[in-house]
Amino acid sequence: MKYLPYVLKHLKRNWIRTASTLAGLVLCIFLICVLQTVLDAIRQTTADADPSRLITRHAVSVNFRLPLSYKPRIQAIPGVRNVAIWTWFGGVYRDIKDFFPNFAVESEDYFRMYPEYRIPPDQYQEYLHDMQGLVIGSDVAAKYGFTIGDQIQMESIQPLYRARGPLKFNVRAIYTADPARASRVNPGLAFFHFKYLYETIKDSAGSYAGAGTYNIHIANPSQAAAVMRAIDANFENSDVQTKTETEGTFLAGFVNLIGNLSGLLNTVGVAVAFAILLVTANTMSMAVRERRTEIAVLKTLGFSGGLVMTLVIVEGLALGVIGGLVGIGLAQGTVGYLARLPFMGFILGNMSGLSVSPVVIAITFSIAVGVGVAAGFVPAFGAYRARITDMLRPA
Repeated sequence: MKYLPYVLKHLKRNWIRTASTLAGLVLCIFLICVLQTVLDAIRQTTADADPSRLITRHAVSVNFRLPLSYKPRIQAIPGVRNVAIWTWFGGVYRDIKDFFPNFAVESEDYFRMYPEYRIPPDQYQEYLHDMQGLVIGSDVAAKYGFTIGDQIQMESIQPLYRARGPLKFNVRAIYTADPARASRVNPGLAFFHFKYLYETIKDSAGSYAGAGTYNIHIANPSQAAAVMRAIDANFENSDVQTKTETEGTFLAGFVNLIGNLSGLLNTVGVAVAFAILLVTANTMSMAVRERRTEIAVLKTLGFSGGLVMTLVIVEGLALGVIGGLVGIGLAQGTVGYLARLPFMGFILGNMSGLSVSPVVIAITFSIAVGVGVAAGFVPAFGAYRARITDMLRPA
């Protein structure tokens, strides 16, 4: 510890270079923490999905609609308890920056199979009796100051639903999450009656308000595979074929739309860490070359080669520790804001309590320390082996 002031003094000697190296290391640790936290949240969301719920969508893509006539045929399949239409509306409130995910659903059937959404009974009844009723999440209500009885307008970003202009809605209910299943609920969504959407656009030329998906509740989760096969086989010879998945697989499918996200993020993390290792190693090498004379004087005064090597490694270690702590701190303060991104909030559910896990903290801090030590080792070993006479000569 008595040599620590000496180490810190040399780190401050060229503060611009030290600061830029630290900034790179901080960015590296920050990115790895955030990326791994997102991956953990995705894995947790798919793991928490209810195994008794299935999703039937168009076989080609979820962007295509299914005929409304499919519902009774799905309902008639053995093992199916309940079926509800779920359709992405994509309505924008005021401006695109005020967007929050919103869906048209068959309300009674839908909320019956999603008990994790807690809606006050009186508000729910008001919503059911109002064709223009809107159920919003607590986060949406808090962000925009909505209260029960407010009237708003939303216009869809989809051309199909823009034929009649903005749709009018009355805020009738505000939902929260069942504490026991809070991870499954995103309080930043809004729901309204599918019948309202259908009745609004059914007379428009060329418009067809089909079902985005059919959300299905089955009696026995162990028979999910058999029920999925039966549903898809039922429409195998139809013009519009279906693909039925478990709820977890369906949610994971959204992530797969942009490819192998896990592999992509891990590759990015490794590449960034390697690049920062090279930058830090170059910084340490430059610092040692600039101090050739000082190192020679230290050895002349009796400092052993091992001690000089240790001091140089400690400089790299100090950079790693500081960069790791700052990067982890920034990541911890950032991940909570991911819930405000509509797409990520929809996929990851309730992210209000999202934080960097202790495992990720331990791994990334170890990476930061390892990068610092590895970057300092090569120049430190060179200083250890160098002879005094060689280091006193001009470079």
